[in-house]
Amino acid sequence: MDVTIFGSGYVGLVTGACLAEVGNRVLCIDIDPAKIDLLNQGGIPIFEPGLAALVERNRASGRLTFSNDPAEGVAHGLFQFIAVGTPPDEDGSADLRHVLAVARTIGDHMDAYRIIVDKSTVPVGTADRVAAQVRESLTARGAEVEFDVVSNPEFLKEGAAIEDFMRPDRIVVGTDNPRTGELLRALYAPFNRSHNRVMLMDIRSAELTKYAANALLATKISFMNELSNIAEAVGADIEQVRVGIGSDPRIGYQFIYPGCGYGGSCFPKDVRALERTARSVGYQAELLGAVEAVNLRQKEVLFAKIRDHFAGNLSGRTLALWGLAFKPNTDDMREASSRRLMEALWQAGAKVRAFDPVAMEEAQRLYGDRPDLTLVQDPLDALAGADGLVIVTEWHQFRGIDFTAVKTRLKTPVVFDGRNLFDPRQVSASGLTYYSIGRTPTTPA
Repeated sequence: MDVTIFGSGYVGLVTGACLAEVGNRVLCIDIDPAKIDLLNQGGIPIFEPGLAALVERNRASGRLTFSNDPAEGVAHGLFQFIAVGTPPDEDGSADLRHVLAVARTIGDHMDAYRIIVDKSTVPVGTADRVAAQVRESLTARGAEVEFDVVSNPEFLKEGAAIEDFMRPDRIVVGTDNPRTGELLRALYAPFNRSHNRVMLMDIRSAELTKYAANALLATKISFMNELSNIAEAVGADIEQVRVGIGSDPRIGYQFIYPGCGYGGSCFPKDVRALERTARSVGYQAELLGAVEAVNLRQKEVLFAKIRDHFAGNLSGRTLALWGLAFKPNTDDMREASSRRLMEALWQAGAKVRAFDPVAMEEAQRLYGDRPDLTLVQDPLDALAGADGLVIVTEWHQFRGIDFTAVKTRLKTPVVFDGRNLFDPRQVSASGLTYYSIGRTPTTPA
């Protein structure tokens, strides 16, 4: 099938590459000429495991092409995917300017039936606004062209997006036209062979499903972080509590790991947007507000532990920081806990020596050259001259560290673990003071 994707960022590029991989002819449109040039030269603008090879293979075969000509995109595909950003507005609601701009573009150039697919994460009612914008553009041209608008939210995890797309848990399609639903079912047939994963529903329910999924996962994280603070205060071990409650099949082990707060492009934005949607219809979503408040507070926990350990005097100290991305297997630092921590340390007069396997360029882009930030190419190099080690992202390579080597390199033998990667007794046996989340700090015997 012929497919057009508007937006060549994370969702658009993964969607386009995966649809091309199963034989579709995909044209990705983006208004950023530098991004299109990079893609046409064989590069990709984001880090996602396996994506570079997938894009290059399909680009070389001719199934995946890139352009900044929107008219070409509208002419190309029966399916017109909208996969542009919906950043949070000042009041927390989703900013739909880019989505509606694409809708306007489609209406300006469309001369045959098109299925417009909202792939971006958008509030309930967006499909109606997209349809209205397309109709307005058609009317301005004096044209009458049939089209349908479909909600088809993405459920991609950064770091595992290709696997999620190629072997999905579910494919949600919101439509009010049965014919359109069958066309989407045909498009997704290659990803739907072992059993039916396509879930057809009305458009508004599909739009809400995406927000509901992310809000529920964020709620589990914030609830566990709330419990971790209680556990630490009463002398319990949150990791033992986690195992105890996770064994209940009604709860399970997923998304109940305590830590130093969630980040990224989805959970923070989507929780706020859903809470804003509720307010717009006169409902006060108190739980969603609490989820966000707990997460913001949790991002301050590591700094508080560091400040208290050094008796409030951080001026002139240096902290080694392992992990900049908001989660492993991505270079995404949007709303990452590392950012909140580094900025608090700088404000307190401390310096940071940081390492991340893939997010170093992103950190350089965000913060530039500054005297209180040193980006190093090896995790052990970050420890040189540091007063303590802070672990913020749970990269696998950090799990097998040599604590003796860590102690040897640190000026002050202390570790602050924001992801509970280690057994406290093992760390303290190596001569290190160890702080974690929801557990009593341990000191060398």
